[in-house]
Amino acid sequence: MTTFVDRVVLHMQAGDGGHGCVSIHREKFKPFGGPDGGDGGHGGSVSLVVDPQVTTLLDFHFRPHLKAENGKGGAGSNRDGANGRDLMIKVPNGTVVQTLDGTVLADLVGVGTTFEAARGGRGGRGNASLANARRKAPGFAELGEPGDRLDVVLELKSVADVGLVGFPSAGKSSLISVISAAKPKIADYPFTTLVPNLGVVRVDNHTFTVADVPGLIPGAASGKGLGLEFLRHVERCAVLVHVVDTATLEPGRDPLADIDTIEAELAEYGGLADRPRLVALNKIDVPDGRDLAEIVRPDLLARGFRVFEVSTATREGLKELTYAMAELVEQSRAAAPPAEPTRIVIRPKAVDDQGFTIEAEPDGSFTVRGTRPERWVRQTNFDNDEAVGFLADRLARLGVEEKLAKAGAQPGDLVRIGEREFDWQPTLYAGADFVPGNRGTDVRLEEKSTRASAAERLAARKARRQRPEDELEAAPTTEAAADADDDWE
Repeated sequence: MTTFVDRVVLHMQAGDGGHGCVSIHREKFKPFGGPDGGDGGHGGSVSLVVDPQVTTLLDFHFRPHLKAENGKGGAGSNRDGANGRDLMIKVPNGTVVQTLDGTVLADLVGVGTTFEAARGGRGGRGNASLANARRKAPGFAELGEPGDRLDVVLELKSVADVGLVGFPSAGKSSLISVISAAKPKIADYPFTTLVPNLGVVRVDNHTFTVADVPGLIPGAASGKGLGLEFLRHVERCAVLVHVVDTATLEPGRDPLADIDTIEAELAEYGGLADRPRLVALNKIDVPDGRDLAEIVRPDLLARGFRVFEVSTATREGLKELTYAMAELVEQSRAAAPPAEPTRIVIRPKAVDDQGFTIEAEPDGSFTVRGTRPERWVRQTNFDNDEAVGFLADRLARLGVEEKLAKAGAQPGDLVRIGEREFDWQPTLYAGADFVPGNRGTDVRLEEKSTRASAAERLAARKARRQRPEDELEAAPTTEAAADADDDWE
């Protein structure tokens, strides 16, 4: 069973906003109560927050689908809908959030760091909020906006000051177990360590963290073994320590060749050339290991490495090694730029920025792009003529009608805004001081019908029932008809 996961794909869905309510206040002795439809609640957002108690992404491996709560719809009597609850996802320190194509969205380092990954939809306004001096009792309300839906990749890069690198069974886990309180699994076979192990080391007044990075073998940077999965955990380390097995019995293995192989993998992975290195020649408690360490020590010093002969079994040389680690860590911290407080960046819009653009497509259609036009279209109930007319007024006031005409749009051309398509029909009344009619209707959208009105149909029915005047004159009177009947008898 998987016990450590450092890369997952999450499917996030923020909550949808609640719909606004259409309601008219009705109470005895108050014939004109006015609109009282409440607003819809906002949908909940999905945020990531760094928690020190979380060390792996295992939970998301089994539950990759995350959804925040939807906002509630508004109700009559000016009752607004409740906002959906935000979903706070706890992630380990050092989690990198990126898109599926590799674009980094956030690098979460530091306890309490929060990133809003998916924003909840805005709730729609009820007809009470839409009322104004001209539209005193709107017969429509805005729909709630859908929340953001996106897929993100979470990668965990351990935050450690010192990284222990080396071949499997070189003694990295044993070293971290004796210099810190970490208790990793230790055995005498390769790939005992399947997950990065972190340990906290205290030397005098200096405290730093050490990470054991497993799985580095020839070809690790290309995906062989476990190297590609765990090389990312070396990126944040300020100091790298080569742990070399001087008592190995494998053919073709020696300390210099091992270091050259690991350095080649680190160089291929990239971005680690500036990190200071230390070399720990391990297992000198074995006679052959001590002899080999003394032989290769001059060559390593000639390459510029600081070399320490250590034994995790007898703890020989560990004090000098930990002091050297603490010294390099302090130098790295001193050279790091001081942390600056978060700056609030204000980016004012340009004076001539209308908030939307119009693009002419090759097929002769036009696409309107902009935050406000697209949001207004999503909030419009197209089954309500008054809501559609209200949208036309808003777009006209924003300048969409004028800019479409300047772009060459002709009546009947296809216009796209968001996910909606329209046959553009410019009207002289859009955006003007239009006085609405009955609730839920808009006379500007009414089409002439060939069907006769009710009054016309009633007049025609009465006309059919009346006898023409010439027929009345030709018809005999009642007395004349009676005389004619007597004569016949």
